Order: sequence, then structure tokens, then C-alpha cells
Amino acid sequence: MNGADTAFVLISAALVMLMTPGLAFFYGGMVRVKSALSMLMMSFVCLGVVSVLWMLYGYSLAFGDDIGAGLVGGLRYAGLAGISGDSLTAEGGIPVLAFVLFQLMFAVIAPALISGALADRAKFSAWILFVALWTTVVYFPVAHWVWHPEGWLFKLEVIDFAGGTAVHINAGMGALAAALVVGRRIGLTQEQMRPHSLPLVILGAGLLWFGWFGFNAGSALAANGTASTMAVNTQVAAAAAMLAWLGYERVQRGSFTTVGAASGAVAGLVAITPSGAHVTAGGALVIGLAAGVICCAASGLKDRLGYDDSLDVVSVHLVGGLVGTLLVGVLATGGRAGLAQLGRQAVGATSVMVYSFVLSWLIAKLVDRTIGFRATEDEEITGIDLAYHSEVAYDYSTIGTSASAAGLTAAELGDRDLSRLDASRD
Repeated sequence: MNGADTAFVLISAALVMLMTPGLAFFYGGMVRVKSALSMLMMSFVCLGVVSVLWMLYGYSLAFGDDIGAGLVGGLRYAGLAGISGDSLTAEGGIPVLAFVLFQLMFAVIAPALISGALADRAKFSAWILFVALWTTVVYFPVAHWVWHPEGWLFKLEVIDFAGGTAVHINAGMGALAAALVVGRRIGLTQEQMRPHSLPLVILGAGLLWFGWFGFNAGSALAANGTASTMAVNTQVAAAAAMLAWLGYERVQRGSFTTVGAASGAVAGLVAITPSGAHVTAGGALVIGLAAGVICCAASGLKDRLGYDDSLDVVSVHLVGGLVGTLLVGVLATGGRAGLAQLGRQAVGATSVMVYSFVLSWLIAKLVDRTIGFRATEDEEITGIDLAYHSEVAYDYSTIGTSASAAGLTAAELGDRDLSRLDASRD
């Protein structure tokens, strides 16, 4: 066992774990105050649901012995049977359990990404069921395709170093399918649904950026030059994408927004994920710039196309994942760039998109037809925090007139305060 590599992978796993609470803050700050807790919980609960499923059978389906055609693994490692602390990976001197933990954190954040497309209107119990079904039917098989040596996309030599297809394209298409099934928020075209806490958005983006070094560099599974290359390229791409998003936003909309800075950085992080170990720092710069502009432009398409992707999961994760996955076929070093590799990347991206969309739509429909995926109209208007969690994110009763005395819920008072702030600005 290589102690340094083992420590590096374990620390990277902890960094990736931190990304899920970071995502919760990132998404939670972008919704209205009356559904802030629900948004936090939709991410946080994935740590519970997916961790248990991963131990029971998820790791085995994703990384167990292939049972044919490179589509899914068998159940040899169900319950992590036969894996001890002394078992080492075949590729190098780290314990298999360190690899199990590292990949678990990828499996956790993948469905959590989808939650941003369902903000303000999804039943919490339905979300838990959707997460369990989606990770089982969609994520575990796709992870096998991409990262298992017998997976069909792995054998096709599709490059996905840290999850551009398996995580981001996969989750982006899942988000689109689920959003179409659940439908648009009440009052979407009549009300301005502004973020309730931009400081939380920046905090969440910062935690995501920090944890992404574990996500990307940790995928080298060793403290080596590949990890160093990936770490540098991660920083360069995120920085470039943030600046590109802000520049495009300034030209198109006349302002540099906080949400734009945070979203741009995340778009760059997404785009470099599949490609960072196979491009130069200059290539990472190009990928970041392209992701910033293209993802920002894509964020406006949902209004034209009529679907309600509340927090731009599709434009950031699906589109950003596509940018990085395809550009690696153009910018890869070591003689791998070219039309042949670009074609492989397109096949990989397209196959994951189709599989994820179809299965995600069917799963969302199943959940909707059985227990109902969407909150009732009254629950959505009042606030799903009170409806499903019996809590509110902020106690306004300590600032002047109490909410109860005024006959208002905390959610309504928060929205009223935001309206007053808007009026004072005008």
C-alpha cells in the first residue's frame, strides 16, 4: 500500500463530500425564502439515501465484474462483500475501500444536481423515491459504462477523466426530464422569483470550487503529475469561465451579477471535469472561456422553449458537460485529438443523453403516477418548507412586528421584505 496515495484519495473523497453541502447552499440561496430549507434538504438527503444504496449494491453494479456487453456489473460485491481494508486496487497501491469511498461521493452529488431543476414545487417524499430509483437505474449503469475497464464506453476509448458524461451530462438530462414531468412553478411568468440570499450562493459556489479539486485531481487516484495537471487546469478553467460569463452577461444584459459569477465558475468546473487531465493549461483556458459564454447563452433558452429548469441545471451541467466532453476531442494532447476522438466523444455524450433522458422521464412519471411528484397548489403557494419540514429558514419575529401577529408566515414576510427592498431601489 502506498500511504501517500491512500491519504490523497481519502482527503479527496472528503473534499468531494463537502461539495454536496456546498451545492445545497448554492441552490438554497437561489430560491425564494419559503423553500430554502427544502432546497437544502434535497441535496443533503442524498448523502443518506445514496450512501446506503452504494453499500448495498451500487458499488457492485458500477464497478463489479461485468455481466455482459459492458452495460452493468454483477452483484459480487453486494454489501461490499469480500472487500477488506487490506484489499488493494489492481491499478496501484491504494485500498479498494478508499476507491469505494471516493466513488461514493460522485454517486451522491449526481442526483443532488438534479434537485435544482425542481425547486419550489417537489414533494420531499417523492424526491427521496426518485433519488433511489434514479441512482439505481441510471447512475450506476452509466458509471459502469464510462469507468469500468469492461464498460462499453471505456472500451470505445471515450475520455471522461472525472465525470463530464457520467455525472454532469447524466444529471443534466435527468434534470430536464424531471422538470418536464413535474411542470412549471405557479406564477412563473407573473412573479419575479429572485434569489433570497446571494451570500449563500457565493458561499456555496466557493465550497464547490474548493471541493472540485478533490473531484478532479483526486480522480488520478495518486499524488502525482496527472493530479497536479488536473488541479491547475481546474483553477484556470473555472476562473476563465467566470470572467467569460460576466463579460457575456454585461454585453447582453448590462450588468455583472453575483449569480452570474457563481454560475460561470461552476460552468468552468463542469467543463474541465472530463478533459482536464488531457489538455494543457492553454487548452483549459479555451475550455473555460467557451463554457462561460455558451452556458450563459444557454441559460436563456429555457424561457423560449417553455420548460422550467429553476436553477439552470441544464444550461450549466448538461451544456457545460457537453462543452468539455467534445472539446477534449479537439484539444487533447498526446496525439489523441482529431476527428476520430471527437466522434468517440460525441457517441459517448449522445448515448448518455438518450439513456438518461428516457429512463429519468420514465422514473419521474412512475413517481408522479404512484405517490405524486409535485406539491399541491396550496403547499407551493404557502411554501414547501412549512408543508414538508414544519420549519422556516429564518425567524423574522425578532425584528419588529412578529410574523404571527401580522398574520403572515415567515416565508410571506420574507417575500414582502424583498419587495420593499426592490421598491426602495426603484
